[in-house]
Amino acid sequence: MAYNLCFSPSSLYQPLCNSILSSRDPKPRYFNFSSGLTSFQLQSRTSLQITRVSLQDQIAQEATQEQDANVQYPDGKRRTYSSKSYAWVNPNSPRASQLKKRSYDTRYSSLVKVAEALDSSNPSDEDVCNILSGLGGRILEQDAVVIINNMSNPETALLALRYFTERLTFDRESIIYNVTIKVFRKCKDLDGAEKLFEEMLQRGVKPDNATFSTILSCARMSNLPNKAVEWFEKMPSFGLSPDDVTYSAMIDAYGRAGNVEKALSLYDHARTEKWRIDAVTFSTLIKIYGMSGNFDGCLNVYEEMKAVGAKPNMVTYNTLLDAMGRAKRPWQAKKIYKEMIGNGFTPTFGTYAALLRAYGRARYGEDALVVYREMKEKGIGLTEVLYNTLLAMCADLGYVNEAIEIFEDMRSSGTNPDSWTFSSLITIFSCSGEVYKAENMLNQMLEAGFEPNIFVLTSLIQCYGKAQRTDDVVRTFNRLLELGITPDGRFCGCLLNVMTQTPRNELGKLAECIEKANSKLGFVVKLLIAEKGTEGNFKKEAAELFDCIGSDVRKAFCNCLIDLCVNLDMLERACDLLDLGLTLEIYTDLQSKSSNQWSLHLKSLSLGAALTALHVWINELSKAVESGENLPPLLGINTGHGKHKYSDKGLAAVFESHLKELNAPFHEAPDKVGWFLTTKIAAEPWLESRKSNVGAV
Repeated sequence: MAYNLCFSPSSLYQPLCNSILSSRDPKPRYFNFSSGLTSFQLQSRTSLQITRVSLQDQIAQEATQEQDANVQYPDGKRRTYSSKSYAWVNPNSPRASQLKKRSYDTRYSSLVKVAEALDSSNPSDEDVCNILSGLGGRILEQDAVVIINNMSNPETALLALRYFTERLTFDRESIIYNVTIKVFRKCKDLDGAEKLFEEMLQRGVKPDNATFSTILSCARMSNLPNKAVEWFEKMPSFGLSPDDVTYSAMIDAYGRAGNVEKALSLYDHARTEKWRIDAVTFSTLIKIYGMSGNFDGCLNVYEEMKAVGAKPNMVTYNTLLDAMGRAKRPWQAKKIYKEMIGNGFTPTFGTYAALLRAYGRARYGEDALVVYREMKEKGIGLTEVLYNTLLAMCADLGYVNEAIEIFEDMRSSGTNPDSWTFSSLITIFSCSGEVYKAENMLNQMLEAGFEPNIFVLTSLIQCYGKAQRTDDVVRTFNRLLELGITPDGRFCGCLLNVMTQTPRNELGKLAECIEKANSKLGFVVKLLIAEKGTEGNFKKEAAELFDCIGSDVRKAFCNCLIDLCVNLDMLERACDLLDLGLTLEIYTDLQSKSSNQWSLHLKSLSLGAALTALHVWINELSKAVESGENLPPLLGINTGHGKHKYSDKGLAAVFESHLKELNAPFHEAPDKVGWFLTTKIAAEPWLESRKSNVGAV
């Protein structure tokens, strides 16, 4: 292949195509060179791309023009030619190899080797001088710049800087300082860069935009965004105006420093001015929007990034995946992950961690387990937090076997379980009714030095309640008080739920516990299980109870109290509680009516509350028929098709049996899971036949 030969060192800095030819001037040109060279016809197309370094073109050009001015030609005259002069050389020419050795490409390679030697040498004046003295007596300004620009050892770079500044006169001394500051940036040594900046000022060297942008980027790379902001705000005092590259970098710096308003303001300006923003800054913007809860903003930034041609990197993808996890948008996390893989990226630990958090929080069990097993196959270890995220998900979804597998893997990996770990496992075994395993896990927790918290004790009470071990429920409750833990609403709700599973003769033991935990709730419970004659105050006391408890437990309390009424055959009180629940909007949208169908919606109710609502609805239908009101063509009961995570039963299974007991003409709809339907023609005679037995549930 032919190559271009250039005697001037400025060929290192000047774009080849722009300096000689343009598409508008295809005519060949001729240039004369010294040393007896024959003129060569310059071809209209070039074939060599010369590597450029990130230095100042102007300084390189000025330095080389002086050298060109002193070239003496055969006629004895000195001519000044542009430093852009170069010629095409036939690679088959006998002179080709000789001429190539005289090009600056060869000199550049030797200067890079000098830089490597300085990096590995001792940081002493003697060693540095010995290496640099090999350059000879005539050192060009750009030689010094090239050497330091290719160094990575700040100690020897400082010594080289002093060597050059003592021996050379620089046209713009800021350039040699800028490349030296760049060495400190490579090492993320902001303190060293700042000291060198002070030396610049002491020597009377005026910093330029490149000086500040290099220090700013050093602060960013060192994770010191506040320092980047500090340096950015110094620029006007030196008479400098930031350029678009600096402004774009400051979006990232302000965002990391916590000045979100300034970062977003700069971003809005960047979009207006069409600045070029790098992937790091886009990642920071995504993080800013994510931390503020504006998850749509995260996606908008991602789309804008792709629209302007900026390529996402792993930081971008991981930041976006993490944001979608906190947004509980696992479906979008899956989509972004597929795009990442499609673009040729290999998942990192950060990628898998973000996916596990996203799927775990949203209870995407199967997807989370796929990620977990892929990590294990690749030998990527999980942290304590990730193990706990998986175990908490398993507890919520009832994945008993999977939880045991993950826990064993956790211990074998050397990761120590914490209280969160044991809490999840005790919950899993408790909800499964495995008393022995729950107690064994509690013992392991105590041996590991962790005291049970309210969540653990709540799970144990639920476990003992299912096993109808009332005395153990009371013992666990007393243990909670001994530990100084104050029972909260969810704990009291658990005690109420246990009462719905407890034999009538032991209800008094639990009522005493509930009264200690919440005196108002205990009073209502005691009214409920008391002998007849206390009915008058019950509804009033229940209303006062619901007024003084949190909205997060009102429905759970009402459901359990109605269940308890149904278990005790207190249908009237169950109806009172249901009516109270509707009045206080604890229950909403239980019924719907249209011209074609009347429906009863029971999905959010407990079994006892659902049976009570069915009883009330059937009575209302009977009254409608009795008063001559026309029923719609269809009647429907929607129980939902879900099953309890730790049980194979759901409302649908129970209602199917109960409707048969009532001889009701409702049948499960084949095309609508969880729906029981009947027609007006079938319902009316059945409702007429119930007049003599309207109290049946």
